[in-house]
Amino acid sequence: MTDASPLAIDVDGTLTDGQGAIDHRTLPALREWPAPVVIATGKSMPYPIALCHFVGIEGRVVAENGGVVAVADTDTLQFQGDREAARAVTDAYVEAGYSLGWSEVDFVNRWRETEIAVAREQPLEPLESIAADHGLEVVDTGYAYHVKSPDVSKGKGLEVVAGELGLDPAAFLAIGDSENDVSTFEVAGEAVAVANADDAALAAADRVTEAAYADGFFEAIGLDPA
Repeated sequence: MTDASPLAIDVDGTLTDGQGAIDHRTLPALREWPAPVVIATGKSMPYPIALCHFVGIEGRVVAENGGVVAVADTDTLQFQGDREAARAVTDAYVEAGYSLGWSEVDFVNRWRETEIAVAREQPLEPLESIAADHGLEVVDTGYAYHVKSPDVSKGKGLEVVAGELGLDPAAFLAIGDSENDVSTFEVAGEAVAVANADDAALAAADRVTEAAYADGFFEAIGLDPA
């Protein structure tokens, strides 16, 4: 891939430091990248849209693990998935005596359109069982358990963004750290997992960086982070 390849980049664990904060060095790198940049995340849409805004790049976003796609260039906003079905799963989970694990206000889910996230400190097996009963799945991003429709993925979201931009998904360099990035890795032309990635992302990547977190991002794109 050349330095001008369009990028599809995860946020948590990829643009962040080991404590979960955005590494400030990544912001000018994203702003100055000479090809389209797509932010692909499990977070709800306001987070990556705000990131694009404050970085100073066009809002090209795949959010909620593919459930939400936004492309400012073409004034596109698409939703895939069934939030009500996901809510039925988490309601049943709570009725069974478990908790979503968030505060009462629940900023994690407040703006979600297509899925529901559960804290990783909560029991996974009963959540997966209830989700399966409802025809849904649970994806572990390393930061939360996401209850979602099985036909929704970051990879499909990237295909939509690429189509809106008139690009082939195979033109993209995808960088990530989690099993929810595997589908992106599968459609991109080159896939790079940062060193802190989980086993699923490591197995799906074309290459793995020696450095972790944001330092791995810089290694993946061939830039000096200094």
